[in-house]
Amino acid sequence: MTLRNKARNLFQTSKGRVKETAGRATADEDLENEGVKDRQAGNLKQAGEKVRDAFRKR
Repeated sequence: MTLRNKARNLFQTSKGRVKETAGRATADEDLENEGVKDRQAGNLKQAGEKVRDAFRKR
């Protein structure tokens, strides 16, 4: 996994956590749901990068 992609995915996951927390604090369901989507997308991308790395090492 390139460092750039790893940082980008980590940032997206963190941004999702912030949005999710802000949505809960303000009772804004749309913002909370957007945060969940961002967090899950970041985690999914990171998992995809790990799979790619596993195949590159072979």
